[in-house]
Amino acid sequence: MKLNLKLANLCLCSFLMLTSSTLIAQTTVQTPPQQAAAAKSATAGDIAINWNQWRGPRRDGKLAGVSWPEKLDDSQLKKVWSVSLGPSYSGPIVVGDRVYTTQTIDKTYEAVTAHDRKTGEKIWEQTWKGAMEVPFFAKANGDWIRATPAYSQGRLYVAGIRDVLVCLDADSGEEVWRVDFPAQMNSALPKFGCASSPLVDGKFVYVQAGGAFFKIDKENGKVVWKAAEGGSGMDSAFSSPIIAKLKGIRQILVQTRSDLVGIDLEQGKVLWKQPIPAFRGMNIITPTVVDDDKIFVSSYGGKTKVFDVGKTGDEFQLAERWMLPADGYMTSPVIVDGFAYTHLRNQRFACFDVNSGEETWRTGAFGKYASLIANDDKILALDQRGELMLIKANPEKFELLDKRKVGTDNWAHLAVQGDEIIVRGLRDLTVYKWTGVTAKPKK
Repeated sequence: MKLNLKLANLCLCSFLMLTSSTLIAQTTVQTPPQQAAAAKSATAGDIAINWNQWRGPRRDGKLAGVSWPEKLDDSQLKKVWSVSLGPSYSGPIVVGDRVYTTQTIDKTYEAVTAHDRKTGEKIWEQTWKGAMEVPFFAKANGDWIRATPAYSQGRLYVAGIRDVLVCLDADSGEEVWRVDFPAQMNSALPKFGCASSPLVDGKFVYVQAGGAFFKIDKENGKVVWKAAEGGSGMDSAFSSPIIAKLKGIRQILVQTRSDLVGIDLEQGKVLWKQPIPAFRGMNIITPTVVDDDKIFVSSYGGKTKVFDVGKTGDEFQLAERWMLPADGYMTSPVIVDGFAYTHLRNQRFACFDVNSGEETWRTGAFGKYASLIANDDKILALDQRGELMLIKANPEKFELLDKRKVGTDNWAHLAVQGDEIIVRGLRDLTVYKWTGVTAKPKK
């Protein structure tokens, strides 16, 4: 069968940067003092104002603090600017007055660019040599960068296609450090390119690379620990990790190609492991935790399930709460009031009751994939055809409030920042202004 490697996109969308090759080019545009100050002052702690990593500030595809209108037509959603770029599957991130994205240039180099959020003007571009060819059966889906960068306290953490993690100064674009996993850890290149997005927590950055899972000091790039290596399906992983509290214990959840794994943050100990069957190891979707004791999963060629998490003493136990014969593809779900809204491999949107396992509705066919962002009772969905949809989060029936064409080839995850919608097409970056977005009063 032909493997559709657009999965190495986003899902996965998310890790960025390359091999042991040396830095080859950097162009820095001088920025006004107030711009630099704004970028530096917007830290990872500014959860309410920054779309600073894969699937947003909490990596769950959810927003808070604003109310959305119910229309996407020309009178309410206006294009502000658009720029042409090299191909990329990385989702854009927004911090302060800047939009950051990645690209692959001439099938040879990878680049990170910072754009002025108001005008689209390029502030800086950092480029290095780093590209690879994916297997022949995935060739049609491209050899470009896949993962989404993460921002924290003035720095960007980017994973390239050749399993290299690069730390950049977010103000200037200068390289601070890099970890080349194949060169430093003697690991093989990932067959489909690095697609798992780095995660920053406190003083550390966590990455699924080098055939294992790593905790790295974000200041200097030194490895703190390596976990879950060998036989855990880490090679060419497609999913991106999250941090969650399960039964009162804060931990990292890592979806490998064969298993869902809980890892202790301090020591790197594997706390539990649950096999997740998938066709050719295509576990792509980001793990989703509900109410600190339930985990929603859905796999390509597998099933949709919810596991109950139990704990006896220091031992965790996962028990299957329910299972349905529905398989996910690349769309990580959003959870609204106990219901999971997602998009399946058969191109249908669907809604599941997380507690009971009831499938409350399923639509006809839409695109092959959709990135989702939820805000209260509304969901923005962008499919790979560039169709932007506004959907009511209604568990009783599918309600399409409005739709709008915003691109033609959109596999990167959508980003939303205040009243702006940021769309990364395969070869362009576009910002739209959404009239009617209002701030919610603070409680």
